[in-house]
Amino acid sequence: MKEFIHIYKHLLTSYPQLLKKEDKEKLKKLAPHLNRNTLTEKLHIINIVLKEIGLGRTSVISILLSNEVAQHNLSKDTIANTFDTAIATVIHGLKRVEGLYKRNTSMETENFRKLLLSFAEDVRVILIMLAERLHTMRHLEEYEEEQRQSIARETAYLYAPLAHRLGLYGVKTELEDLSLKYTNREIYKEIAAKLNETKQNRDAYISAFIKPLKEKLEAAGFQFEMKGRTKSIHSIYNKMKKQNTAFEGIYDLFAIRIILDSKPEKEKAECWQVYSIVADMYQPNPKRLRDWLTIPKSNGYESLHTTVLGPENKWVEVQIRTSRMDEIAEKGLAAHWRYKGIKSESGMDEFLRNIREILENPELNAVNFMDEFKLNLYDKEVFVFTPNGDLHKLPKGATALDFAFAIHTNLGTKCVGARVNGRNMPIKYVLQNGDQVEIMAMPTQKPNAAWLQIVTTTKARNKIRQALKEIEYKDAENGREILLRRLKNWKIEPEEGYISRLAKKQGYKTISDFYQDIAQNKIELLAIKDAYLDLQRRENMTEAEHHSAEEFVNVITDTHDINKADTLIIDKDLKGLDYTLARCCNPIYGDAIFGFVSINGGIKIHRCDCPNAPQMIERFGYRIVKARWSGKVVGTQYPITLHVVGNDDIGIITNITSVINKEKNITLRAISIDSNDGLFQGHLTVLVNDTRDLEALIKKIQSVKGVKNVGRM
Repeated sequence: MKEFIHIYKHLLTSYPQLLKKEDKEKLKKLAPHLNRNTLTEKLHIINIVLKEIGLGRTSVISILLSNEVAQHNLSKDTIANTFDTAIATVIHGLKRVEGLYKRNTSMETENFRKLLLSFAEDVRVILIMLAERLHTMRHLEEYEEEQRQSIARETAYLYAPLAHRLGLYGVKTELEDLSLKYTNREIYKEIAAKLNETKQNRDAYISAFIKPLKEKLEAAGFQFEMKGRTKSIHSIYNKMKKQNTAFEGIYDLFAIRIILDSKPEKEKAECWQVYSIVADMYQPNPKRLRDWLTIPKSNGYESLHTTVLGPENKWVEVQIRTSRMDEIAEKGLAAHWRYKGIKSESGMDEFLRNIREILENPELNAVNFMDEFKLNLYDKEVFVFTPNGDLHKLPKGATALDFAFAIHTNLGTKCVGARVNGRNMPIKYVLQNGDQVEIMAMPTQKPNAAWLQIVTTTKARNKIRQALKEIEYKDAENGREILLRRLKNWKIEPEEGYISRLAKKQGYKTISDFYQDIAQNKIELLAIKDAYLDLQRRENMTEAEHHSAEEFVNVITDTHDINKADTLIIDKDLKGLDYTLARCCNPIYGDAIFGFVSINGGIKIHRCDCPNAPQMIERFGYRIVKARWSGKVVGTQYPITLHVVGNDDIGIITNITSVINKEKNITLRAISIDSNDGLFQGHLTVLVNDTRDLEALIKKIQSVKGVKNVGRM
């Protein structure tokens, strides 16, 4: 009781204008049975909120009513109508955050911190939470050991970083030190004892350092305060770990702070003038200059730091700032409102808008003010729980299917729906903050192209595309096996070149698409059989020369084998590897080429402009190797096929074959012609030495009257 009365009188004396008469009347009406033991603790927290953080009426009333609202189920609207919307929002935020703590989740994550901020709605909720935690840490000895450890660890990874982010350095430092005190008592006591042992020598050194500097600054006419500040125990411990040294190896145990009493328009200029005086007296380390005057830190911190070589050749950190900057450094952004000439509670609200921008954008430097805002942090993100309480972050608008892929690719590809907060939902359900999601899967489920319209995350979209490609690849492999098996059953020897050309004649861009349709029963195999035999017959038929292109088929049986002595360099200057020239594109000496490692281990050489190249590179990029020609044995020839289109004129085929036969280094191997509506399309298979001879031949055939187009297959 004495403690309650003492704190209550202190608050009334220190903040006489804090609560209006009508506020007190409304509080009595809403909370007639306030527990005085609870009130004592609340008054301690209110004292921290007012004195050490700088909040006002909204926060004080919210703290007083938070438990009563929960116990008596007072609605948000009731509080808003009785007081105002801001108080109702803060109390509602405190209630939501309390509920979040009751979840079975790991708090040692960045995602939990973000979800906490998102649930808070108003930044004052976070600041009140920091005040509550600071009060708890100051009385942690009253808790059981297991609770002490848990609270201290949570303070270190959640609350101290929050205080640091908000610029509350005094709160942050105390939370860190108290956390270390309970999580590592031996280290804490050791550093505290050694600081106490060295205090006398440290104080003497600080006095020796300050005395001549103080005289110089006074002579220059500055109004200032100068003091030495010993680093916190937690900070010293971090330096010991970082530098891997004992306490005695830490030289910068303290910093000298110069706090100027400057007018606003002269602050920066006078800070730099003081720096000049310090640098004249003591040699500065240019690598350790930190200018937060020109560009303040994102949380509003302004100061000028330098490290100089003091007496006894010891490095000393010197911090130069004004009284305004010093208060902001201790109380964070909450101190800004005092320097905007605003006395009212609404003025306190004005600084809050900037905190959202600071937490979202660490690069922001300017501090802007406005009336009131809601802490709609991370509005581009959503945080959801697994049934085990693990927390996951996804973009706003993410679906249950996105979440499934975020957990595991296999779970995503087999996803058929989700149980969200105990209710069955489809895969397209849009996740909400705080949802608890259990993915439902079936082994027979397969992704389809429509899934790409459901997901929003890049990971899910990429995984779906990859799964679709794998399905296509498996379908293509199955289709190929089906076709080859059926051809063998029909006593037809499969030939990859014929199959590739057949697929093109059927209108397929790639052989893979052709095989997929076979696997999916979209093609009648008996029709393929007839088309295959027809193509084979046309390309192998030998007949005498005709005057008209119609029915003209001429096969030359002279077939020079490719001499394997031709030299290829594969990958990184490897020679002598077993390779074959791919029949789908028939590369010849001089073509730009690449190697493709086949399943049986051999290497197939393809032209870089092979029609199958894009598909191979996309799906099997890891099996592509570099290749180039390095030499050629004299007399070696390569088979290539030319596609010729022209007018079906009498004698045109004779003219074309005559051109070919006149070439000494080129041999006509086979020719097949189709004629339709006065046009012919023909395939000429010739043996050539290299690309130079081939290009010359194409030009000569193009010059034949009636020929419209000549191209290499």
